Amino acid sequence: MYFVTTNRAGYVMFSMTPSERAAVGLTDQHVVHLLTRATRSAEWTVMRAWKASDFAHTDFMAALHHVPEPSDPAELTALLPPHLPPA
Repeated sequence: MYFVTTNRAGYVMFSMTPSERAAVGLTDQHVVHLLTRATRSAEWTVMRAWKASDFAHTDFMAALHHVPEPSDPAELTALLPPHLPPA
C-alpha cells in the first residue's frame, strides 16, 4: 500500500490510502492519528491515537508498504504494535 500526502488543517503531515478511506496524520503535538471515513465527502474520524515517540507515523506507514489496502479501514488497527495504548 502507498500513501498520498496532502494538506489538512490541524496536521503537520496528513497522508491518505489510495481509496481515501483511511489516513495517517501527525499533529503539531506529536500525536499520530489513524483516521477513517465512509465516503470521500464524509468527515474524518480518529480510530486510534498514540504518541509519535511510542511509534512513529513513518514506521507505521513503512510497515504497510507490502501490505494490500484492506477493504475495511478498521483492519489497519490490527497492524499496530501491541505496546500502544488501547483506543
